Amino acid sequence: MNILFLSIGRLENFSENGIYTDLLNEFNKRGHNIFVVSPRERRTGLPTVKDEIDGVTFLKVKIGNIKKVNIIEKGISTLLIEKQYLQAIKKYYKDVKFDLIMYSTPPITFYEVVNYIKNRDNASSYLLLKDIFPQNAVDLNMFKKNSFIFKYFRNKERKLYQISDYIGTMSEANSKYILDHNPNIKENKVEVSPNTISPKNIVINSKESNKIRDKYNIPKNKKVFIYGGNLGKPQGIDFLIECIQKNEKNHNSFFVIVGSGTEYGKIKMCFENNNITNSVLLNQLPKNEYELLANSSDVGMIFLDKRFTIPNFPSRLLSYMQAKMPVLSATDSNTDIGDIIEEGEFGYSCISNDVNKFNDLVNKLATETNLERMGQNAWDYLIENYTTEKSYKIIMKHFEDNL
Repeated sequence: MNILFLSIGRLENFSENGIYTDLLNEFNKRGHNIFVVSPRERRTGLPTVKDEIDGVTFLKVKIGNIKKVNIIEKGISTLLIEKQYLQAIKKYYKDVKFDLIMYSTPPITFYEVVNYIKNRDNASSYLLLKDIFPQNAVDLNMFKKNSFIFKYFRNKERKLYQISDYIGTMSEANSKYILDHNPNIKENKVEVSPNTISPKNIVINSKESNKIRDKYNIPKNKKVFIYGGNLGKPQGIDFLIECIQKNEKNHNSFFVIVGSGTEYGKIKMCFENNNITNSVLLNQLPKNEYELLANSSDVGMIFLDKRFTIPNFPSRLLSYMQAKMPVLSATDSNTDIGDIIEEGEFGYSCISNDVNKFNDLVNKLATETNLERMGQNAWDYLIENYTTEKSYKIIMKHFEDNL
């Protein structure tokens, strides 16, 4: 099959592992022809270009800036992506007949591109639903539900769902939410197609672990709790800051916060103003170094803002499971990620409005004598449920006649 994949993530090759690169690699290994469309932000100064790398065709489209910019510039650039992608596809992929078009949210503004390819090539369409916008923005008070901007994007969202032949959600809670809030969607087009990776069994010896801990002044006599990823409004940074401050009095636990985002400066100010010594804040690290640090830690942490009414399911969970770490999640009450963590017996969860409960769970894990067993449970659950081979089968069962 000729498969077109649309992304606003930076996909210029498959050298790094991730939920999209691993999935597309799986399709590529099984003999499908993969054509990627991904962005090149204006700040790079690079033009639109088409490359072929290891049998995969990458169309890198010059767009506006969408990361680490103010909300107005991001909004304008996001709205223009659809037109820019469509123009590039018509120019560079005019002689390719696609059988399947896959795309993820965000953004929800790919309707015209999908519609064009479906009509031109009679292609099927599969949405990988990773984000429920604009409701998530309403939850975080970015705009109101009766506003023009909400109605505009809600219309875009409905059209994207309508044109998608299949919608793959991240969890059962995601599927239920979509069907409950979009009664026009037929139930048989929605299925759980979770975040997945091609797991690597990474083994870190004590010498490597001690070296990376020494590099960042991380104590060896405490259980290390790591958070790695975006540090923005969705993570409920005020609650994270409360947890960091509460952890100052703990003797058995040490926090490592790694990442970047719009709220990084707020966390940094907390460290400076409160003389935080039982945690460390690190800016975004190279992937290899982060993996080494994560695999030298003891517990992975997940944070989501308590105000969310949509069931987010952060892909960060998979890197913790791959590192064979127990997981501690502090989230809203609508996501089922905490339920899965506890049912799989590889961690604990709480709502991100109770810092005392969170701290109790930190102390419980810091004194837990069976962390290794919990970490193995995480790995086993990952292998059983979240591998790209399973994703491939979920998606391709709809297209067996094309195999």
